[in-house]
Amino acid sequence: MKTLIKHGRIVDPSQNLDAVMDLMVEDGIIIALEKEITTEADEVFDANGLVVAPGFIDLHTHLREPGLEAKEDIVSGTKAAAAGGITRIACMPNTKPVVDSSIIVSGIKERAAKEGYVHVEVIGAITKGQQGKELAEMGDMAMRGAMAFSDDGHYVDSAHTMMVAAKYVSAFDKALICHDIETELNHEGYMHEGAVSARIGVPGIPSISEDIAVARDTIISEYTGTHIHVAHIASKGAVDIVRQAKKRGVNITCEVAVHHLTLTDEACANYSTATRVSPPLRSQDHVDALRAALKDGTIDAIVTDHAPHAPEEKDVEFRNAPNGFCGLETSVGVILTELYQTNLFTINEIVGKMSTEPANIFALNAGSLKVGKNADVTIIDLNKEWTVNSMNFYTKGKVTPYEGKTCKGKAVATMVAGKFVMRDGVVCAR
Repeated sequence: MKTLIKHGRIVDPSQNLDAVMDLMVEDGIIIALEKEITTEADEVFDANGLVVAPGFIDLHTHLREPGLEAKEDIVSGTKAAAAGGITRIACMPNTKPVVDSSIIVSGIKERAAKEGYVHVEVIGAITKGQQGKELAEMGDMAMRGAMAFSDDGHYVDSAHTMMVAAKYVSAFDKALICHDIETELNHEGYMHEGAVSARIGVPGIPSISEDIAVARDTIISEYTGTHIHVAHIASKGAVDIVRQAKKRGVNITCEVAVHHLTLTDEACANYSTATRVSPPLRSQDHVDALRAALKDGTIDAIVTDHAPHAPEEKDVEFRNAPNGFCGLETSVGVILTELYQTNLFTINEIVGKMSTEPANIFALNAGSLKVGKNADVTIIDLNKEWTVNSMNFYTKGKVTPYEGKTCKGKAVATMVAGKFVMRDGVVCAR
């Protein structure tokens, strides 16, 4: 099966390429990338006026399976990814049971291969049951293909446990992905501590809860040489700690979630549970610092932190609501609207942070349209205007802080392993 994508604007940071070209795909592999391809194909996709990019990657997704399928499952979650223009996701281990053994890693990978719509990488737990006490079977999980290890949703309180984990994973060249919010400073608050929390009378979480945790794990990375990746970084202090560490050559990377780049704590002022997340939405000075860090390379990747919940879980008082909301189907449109259409970032920079660099961080066979690479492709209409309507989502978790938002820019086709899995917002049959 040959598919020819014609006349698209190829934006591929892995080749420093931004030009109108044709792309030929056969049997899941890119076989040609030229100014004009005249070879016949089984299918021709006219990409005139569209951006053709290496498939977007989300390094931080919660698929909720096994055990929490009322919130999401592998099928619904991968459909949501396909609908949003994302070709590869990495799922977090805070499921029920926790992904802390090789058999669970294998089970998720096998089910995703059979029934998923996009590629699924599995992140195993650092500690058994994410309890922060005893190390999980990270070696066995690595042998079964775990991409990295995280106790996401939980900070590993014990510095000793964290350092032992760092030394252990270095033996098989894997990274630790850290949910860096110091527990004692975090547990009594429901949103960012600042002017807004004071005004509306909600206990706040100080930004130094993040700074302290990032500082500790940066020191552990520097001491052990182990790759530590800071998840969903959200404070200006934490960003500066990472920036200085990178200057010293510390083996540390970090990611930022779409909502931390595009929303502030003012969104929480009406007590909407759609705005409750961890780390919390912070004030404008933190958002400005995150954008500057994304621009200067301190922040390596943009992620969704897609964290769906059953509707009844979010339909409660603000203080009782679980953290998180869906993000796979809004991420590309929101980022294009808030960062590209405002001329803050080029499309090349955005593709780099949502495809090429995420692939590089974890040595994934992705993030490039070079000949011989996997044919994972995201096709974007930079001018398409649309309105966020959660009723049209494929995810089970319909709660989003972007409900009703008018966006400009959208993924209009998603190709995974040489096959279209989404066209014009509609997920294709497998």
